[in-house]
Amino acid sequence: MIQTIEWEAVERIPGKKSQVKELRNQGYIPAEIYGKGHSNAHIYIRKKDLLSRPHGNFLIHIKLQKEEEPRICILKDIQYNYLGDEPIHVDLYEVTFGVELEVEVPIELVGTPKGVELGGVLEQHLHSVLVKTVPRKIPEELKIDVSELGLGDVLYVRDIKPPEDVKIITPPDEVVAVVTEPEEEVIEEEIPEEAVETETST
Repeated sequence: MIQTIEWEAVERIPGKKSQVKELRNQGYIPAEIYGKGHSNAHIYIRKKDLLSRPHGNFLIHIKLQKEEEPRICILKDIQYNYLGDEPIHVDLYEVTFGVELEVEVPIELVGTPKGVELGGVLEQHLHSVLVKTVPRKIPEELKIDVSELGLGDVLYVRDIKPPEDVKIITPPDEVVAVVTEPEEEVIEEEIPEEAVETETST
């Protein structure tokens, strides 16, 4: 079962610019909650919670002061500053239990391919796939054993066996990984010095 974590949230007050500066100084960043069949919510979350998030997919419980039940969300997108090193806004998608949704699932390749042991190089072309399933069935990640891949072998999306009740939406012919064959060394033939001298004198 996918893991669930809790994030503290502060509701944003529209038009109150002083709140933005104050909460940013306290380590909060703005976020938006949206989802099919749910009302949008403008909030702030702690930056430290975002930075310490688990690897892969997870569900987030967010409790808002004016609401009795927590909102259950997935992390949809993170926007960064122009340097790409500071998160400045977060999009959260609110899910409905029992209702299917599409979500990206990270791919982790495990094992050492046989082809690598023979001098080949493992190249990963795809780092996630799009799947369709209900919230509780969302995989945290897909671990794929590549130890049987030989030289020149290709792993396609169609070769991935998803968990029960999970359907892969990514096209089946997309390449996930390939073991490239080692490049042949080009040995330059040395020309004898005598031949060079003769050619020069001529």
